[in-house]
Amino acid sequence: MTDATPTPAAGVEKSALEDRATAGPFDESEANPVRPYIDLGGIKILPREGLNLRLEVEEQTKRIVAVGLDYADSTLQVQPFAAPRTTGLWDETREQIKQQVRQQGGRVEERQGPLGPELLAEVPVVAGPGGTAGKRLARFVGVDGPRWFLRGVIGGAATADVDAAAKVEDLFRSIVVVRGGTPMPPRDLIPLKMPATPGTA
Repeated sequence: MTDATPTPAAGVEKSALEDRATAGPFDESEANPVRPYIDLGGIKILPREGLNLRLEVEEQTKRIVAVGLDYADSTLQVQPFAAPRTTGLWDETREQIKQQVRQQGGRVEERQGPLGPELLAEVPVVAGPGGTAGKRLARFVGVDGPRWFLRGVIGGAATADVDAAAKVEDLFRSIVVVRGGTPMPPRDLIPLKMPATPGTA
């Protein structure tokens, strides 16, 4: 199939990497079935040396709302969302993030990164008791897939260090999104779950 002249799509086009289907983040249908993924419901993570996994739980509902990954002196928080079949969510989501960061008194710039368009934000940090308020850097990345959207927030060394950034970007691209066949409104979080007993393949 050749794409000589892209036809303008109605609505927002998907912000998808051209090699996403072969280099990730993957749809469940594209993932290697024999790899020993950690099954978290809406996403699967490939274990690797030095990777720590945290589940972020909403206090009131006790539901898992994000997966936190500590790797290469960095943090990567990921969330999978349901998306329309033909249009993407990342363009619209970036605008919302820009507004939120600016409302909090932070600074944000859009740039083209290895994962496509991303935001580099300087976010004010509320100080704890006796501490001084500061700022932290965060990279907001996102990829539109088939009927899903994967959002990531990168912190720590990977916001500035090229080597750490490459490792965390590779980690993000190794994630498998399991959209499932259940009808879901766009922008709804694809349900996440506790993994099965750790240490088993």
